[in-house]
Amino acid sequence: MLHLRAVCPPDKTAEALDILRAHAGTAHLIVHRGAAVDPAGDLVEADIAREAADEIVDALCGLDLDHTGGITLEALDTALSDAADKAEETAPGEAADAVVWQELLGRTGEESRLNVTFLAFLTIACLLAAVGVLTNSAVTIVGAMVVGPEFGPLAALAVGLVLRHWQLVRQAAVALCAGFPAAMVVTLGGALLVRVTDVFGADAFRLDRNHEVDFVFSVGVPSLVVAMLAGAAGMLAMTSAKSAALVGVFISVTTVPAAGYAVVAAVAGEWSRCLQSVGQLLVNLLGIVAAAAIVLIVRRNGQRSRVEMRPLSRG
Repeated sequence: MLHLRAVCPPDKTAEALDILRAHAGTAHLIVHRGAAVDPAGDLVEADIAREAADEIVDALCGLDLDHTGGITLEALDTALSDAADKAEETAPGEAADAVVWQELLGRTGEESRLNVTFLAFLTIACLLAAVGVLTNSAVTIVGAMVVGPEFGPLAALAVGLVLRHWQLVRQAAVALCAGFPAAMVVTLGGALLVRVTDVFGADAFRLDRNHEVDFVFSVGVPSLVVAMLAGAAGMLAMTSAKSAALVGVFISVTTVPAAGYAVVAAVAGEWSRCLQSVGQLLVNLLGIVAAAAIVLIVRRNGQRSRVEMRPLSRG
């Protein structure tokens, strides 16, 4: 279940209540007359089934509440109520299959911003990847995969392209195009410092000995397949609110490790491996976005089909 709060101008409250009452996925409808201060109005609250959320939010936005008032959603971990159980059972579809598009836009928009936190995580991840290459440590490479925050902007790119939300596309593109070069420059400085000080040993930059991490720069069809599978799984996790699956996505693709490997290979003078690592990075980025977009298109079309068929099933 999701908890919905809507701030309504007084002249829109009756229409908002009609929308909520009319939908089978609504429970625990509450109205606080005159409770909202800024913007002024009434506060309407309800618990709604996740599979009903997108339709209800669209209808409330049709009343212009997203501009004249406000609409918020938050997940409910526990709802002990016969009314809530009935709303979940009556609402068409399954909660795990439901996509709340406004929620998805908000989530990807927040995770795709170029800010200090994003740059810090991406830089640390690249540095970890470089350490993994220099020490021939696959475990450290996996750690870099988990720390890397790049899936947020990649998912935002897919969402923006499918929904034609061009501002989100630009925001995500800026985060990726500025974030990766900045992280790689810092990693380059770290790699040069390691080489000068010889802190990791004389053979650290002998990349021909790093057999445990050679998968990072070995670009090919398998790389594209893995990237697309990871992108599909990641978008399924985001649209179905099963965020635990995202960890598996993070440790499936070699985006950040490829960036770190490219920097180390450049410092070592291994230009062939450097170029292959850059190719690996691009293949992973494109594969993730393409697969995520395909999943969104399929889920959107499926959701539209269920909405169009609903009157027929009631007849």
